[in-house]
Amino acid sequence: MKKFMLLHFGFETPTPEIMEAWNNWFESIKDIEVERGGFKSGREISKDGATDLPWGPGCITAYNIIEAEDMAAAEKVAQENPFITSIRVYELR
Repeated sequence: MKKFMLLHFGFETPTPEIMEAWNNWFESIKDIEVERGGFKSGREISKDGATDLPWGPGCITAYNIIEAEDMAAAEKVAQENPFITSIRVYELR
């Protein structure tokens, strides 16, 4: 099995229905999930300095590391997620 990171983009205040959908998704991946985490705030560092990252539709809000056979299988897991804006899937080395 290979490892993949799913980066969750976007934030909106969750309704009870959204939370139920997320909890159902987390339950559905429990056997392949290696790690899960969320973010509170962040800063972007560049040659021009550092700036606060805004909390909204374009921010990274959370991640999951899962095990899957290949990218296609990892994408299928991501597509079943009740994402807000999008999910990016990366194979880990």
